Amino acid sequence: MSGLAVSNVEVRAGEVTILSGTGLTAPAGAVTGLIGPNGAGKSTLIGAVVGLRRLSRGTITFDGADLPQMRPAKRAKLVAYVEQSSTTSERLTVRDVVALGRIPFQSTWQSVPTPADERVVETAIDELGVREFAGRLYHSLSGGEQQRVQLARALAQEPQLLLLDEPTSHLDIKAQLLVLDLLRRLTQAGSTVLLAMHDLNLAARFCDHLVVMHGGRVVAEGASSEVLTPSLLLEVYGVHANIVTLPGSARPLVIYDRAAGTVPAPKSD
Repeated sequence: MSGLAVSNVEVRAGEVTILSGTGLTAPAGAVTGLIGPNGAGKSTLIGAVVGLRRLSRGTITFDGADLPQMRPAKRAKLVAYVEQSSTTSERLTVRDVVALGRIPFQSTWQSVPTPADERVVETAIDELGVREFAGRLYHSLSGGEQQRVQLARALAQEPQLLLLDEPTSHLDIKAQLLVLDLLRRLTQAGSTVLLAMHDLNLAARFCDHLVVMHGGRVVAEGASSEVLTPSLLLEVYGVHANIVTLPGSARPLVIYDRAAGTVPAPKSD
């Protein structure tokens, strides 16, 4: 297994180039974090991988297979996608939404889920901790609860490649840690995960590989200890920061100081 490979990708919106010469790798069986400031192109890149954005040029492959050229039905059995937020006007229960993850595996004449489908759905419901409101209507849930349901739906799809756009944005701290730990366990079982994140310390803690985007391009890629440097944070995010390593850990910790161009606060006695 070779994982996800993006090479020289360009995506345009009319006359505007959003991604230009973009390339990255998401190693097989690993969690890859896609980081960068707002407008860097993270969501567009994920949309291109999942087939929602048309490429002007470039290639995207997973384990050697050309994803943009793949039939949607076949790609749906391989790739699952969780967007930043998802709403519906349909009166679907939580269990109904999670069960949508099994659609790619059901035949056109199948009227009811198979026992195997039902087992997968129930497992996903338990993994994301949404059992207590599985019978409620999806649209009645909070943003964080809806996010967990969408993650359960993606988990029910049993993807080889899981793409997530800010999956922890609506979650409280405990739920964030539980979800990121679940993603790590999925990769240990063989899945490949690519997720866009804003929290650099969570990215450093849970991601095996980091990709930094800025201005529609990838500007750095590698282990968190190699990528997260004061100079990169100043260049990409416009902030002064210190990088420390806690005792017993090889993962860096980002301590923010101030935005670029501001005067340092006086030190207290």
